[in-house]
Amino acid sequence: MRIISGKYKGKRLQAPKKLPVRPTTDMAKEGLFNILNHHYVFSQVTLLDLFAGTGNISYEFASRGSENITAVDANYGCVGYIKSIAKELEFDIDTIKSDVYSYLEKVKKKSDIIFADPPYDFDTEQFTKIAELVFTNDLLNEDGLLIIEHSKHTSLEDAPNFRNARKYGGSVFSFFEKEQS
Repeated sequence: MRIISGKYKGKRLQAPKKLPVRPTTDMAKEGLFNILNHHYVFSQVTLLDLFAGTGNISYEFASRGSENITAVDANYGCVGYIKSIAKELEFDIDTIKSDVYSYLEKVKKKSDIIFADPPYDFDTEQFTKIAELVFTNDLLNEDGLLIIEHSKHTSLEDAPNFRNARKYGGSVFSFFEKEQS
């Protein structure tokens, strides 16, 4: 995996092979950040990275200037890897080893962007539960965005607060926003 923009543009990172991960592809990540570039000033973004895995998305935000990043993953090896890369690159990434659903039920801190990259083999209800917990617990700031990455074989169009989806190869980013009052 590589960081595609910012301070560490082009930097390649090699995660240990034993980690149970599927990092977001460079093509998909580039497409996602092309969308986000038009809506956010990264140095002001608060990011919550769920099912963080290798930390790929967290590093991309940090390289672009984000300093308020929380990465959550249930796997001890993933959390350790993210901590080591954050230290090496001097990124301000707070790592938390936790089941994502449990974390979403207890966290009180709001974020501008919540990015979730759960295993692609989750069933639709497991994906939808992420959106339900985010909106029920009011975890997004005003104009905040929930992004869930999933396989092209999964549709989240019927999930609460769904706005649209963008497909990149076999990956899809589904975007969710608060209802505007």
